[in-house]
Amino acid sequence: MNNDPTRGLPPCPRRYGAVNWLGTWTLFMKEVRRFLKVHFQTITAPVVTTLLFLAVFTLALGPVAARVGGVDFTEFLAPGLVMMAMVQNSFANTSSSLIIAKVQGNIVDMLMPPLTGAEMTVAIAAGGVARGLAVGLVVALTMALFVPMHIHSPGLIVFHAVMGSLMLSLLGMIGGIWADKFDHMAAVTNFVVTPLSFLSGTFYSIERLPEHFHAFALANPFFYMIDGFRAGFIGHSDGSLAVGIAVVTLTDLVLGLVTWKMLDSGYKLRS
Repeated sequence: MNNDPTRGLPPCPRRYGAVNWLGTWTLFMKEVRRFLKVHFQTITAPVVTTLLFLAVFTLALGPVAARVGGVDFTEFLAPGLVMMAMVQNSFANTSSSLIIAKVQGNIVDMLMPPLTGAEMTVAIAAGGVARGLAVGLVVALTMALFVPMHIHSPGLIVFHAVMGSLMLSLLGMIGGIWADKFDHMAAVTNFVVTPLSFLSGTFYSIERLPEHFHAFALANPFFYMIDGFRAGFIGHSDGSLAVGIAVVTLTDLVLGLVTWKMLDSGYKLRS
């Protein structure tokens, strides 16, 4: 005997409550499965690239910069490379997800479900963070085979890993929404992400920079996520950790608000 109370009743809209948790989780898992399906490209390849950076900079600068921040140059360099691998892959995940959906015309599959702009922002950004953390973990474990990596402050490491990945995930979403074709996305990468990454102090201590360049570095939010993450390993920071935490948090909040408004309004997504 069928005791289903809804048997024979006409179909009605599903009630989701204040937050569509099911839809948000489904979109998040779609983003995760998207990069896991090609894990050799999205997770394994960054390991090789990061190890090449480590080898090149160690061979080129190692004899000149034997010790930086009180530690060997390789120990100073390694955390920055891990962070850069994380955030660049977070950026790549969200930006490619949106621009591909727009170019292929299936962005409607994301806009049709009953999801608010805030829910889409959380789901897609979290997918980017998941890829960034996965890449960072694999890169760190692999790099630890070649470079001593001591954990000084787990809290700093986790905070800056999550917030840094979130920052680039949101930036990737903004770029993916704004871009109309892959050339536009390449411009964001080449003229925004890459310059800020290479000028963030990943490969050097900003204490060695001239005064004007030192001030520019302190105005770069990428510097604070690198500096705080590195401090979690070596116990030394070039800038104020408190200021860095505030800058990274505020930057994430601003980028999150912009992304939410763009998705909520359908900017360049709805014709």
